[in-house]
Amino acid sequence: MDQIKFLLFRLICLFTVALQPYPLCAQSQNTYDIVVAQDGSGQYKTVQEALNAVPDFRKVPTTILIKNGTYKEKLNLSASKQLVRLIGENKTKTILTFDDWAQRKNVYGEEKGTSGSASFYMYGPSFYAENITFQNTAGPVGQAVALLVAGDKARFVNCNMLGFQDTLYTYGYGSRQYYLNCYIEGTVDFIFGSSTAVFDHCEIFCKKAGYITAASTPDSTQYGYVFLNCKITGDAPPRSFYLGRPWRPFAKTVFIDCELGPMIRPEGWHNWGKESNEQTAFYAEFGSKGNGAAIQDRVAWSHQLEPAELPKYTLEQIFKGWNPRE
Repeated sequence: MDQIKFLLFRLICLFTVALQPYPLCAQSQNTYDIVVAQDGSGQYKTVQEALNAVPDFRKVPTTILIKNGTYKEKLNLSASKQLVRLIGENKTKTILTFDDWAQRKNVYGEEKGTSGSASFYMYGPSFYAENITFQNTAGPVGQAVALLVAGDKARFVNCNMLGFQDTLYTYGYGSRQYYLNCYIEGTVDFIFGSSTAVFDHCEIFCKKAGYITAASTPDSTQYGYVFLNCKITGDAPPRSFYLGRPWRPFAKTVFIDCELGPMIRPEGWHNWGKESNEQTAFYAEFGSKGNGAAIQDRVAWSHQLEPAELPKYTLEQIFKGWNPRE
């Protein structure tokens, strides 16, 4: 009888693990390579010092615990810092923030531009972040990037990306990026760039009015943005947001099984004022629900996927064999 009980217990455990929607947390580890704490209880008081301390081209992960605090730093993780794992003590209390914006002048009197406005530059490959808020506090002053992600195989779990216009810049050409259980907010084009990115069980919060996405997917790339089981929420007025517009002609964005709030416009998609984009951009939905899911009113050049097409949108297919949940 005891053996039967044990076997049943093991089956329950295995079944529970199989149902877990998120990867195992790095925070479940009891040890960290580096600890950042503003009160001096860690090796470093600033995040940039910790990033600089990671050995170049280290072949094993470097795990950095960032204790609660608001770290106002313009951060840069260089391409030589690979396999870096940033773990926040608490998602809402571990805040990495800065306040640059595109029109702000540098020391030479030149405007910084969109790319120059970022609070955090992430170039290192195989990056992982968990329980962290990435923020740009410049406000509604135009382009002001909270997080610029260029490195390949980047993963963000249970993180916040806060800003207004151009909050999250998926910058890397050929970069694969995975966002799980994240909260992303903004106004105009607040998720934009050329990378292939999947947003899985995320909350996308629409402020004021604008466009959720502005993909610039290269014509040689099969996948741009894919939103899986996401909730599109916000305090924007009804019918004030488009799902996306093409920053470049071959933009690709797909929403699958997402709940769309009333701020989504019935037409859904915008051509950025160029009819030629309607022939090249690929915008599609499947299983949209909620007040914003007026699929019968979508622009004629968008698509509603068929069930037979869904196998093309597994993580392995989208990311060419990389499974970010492993």
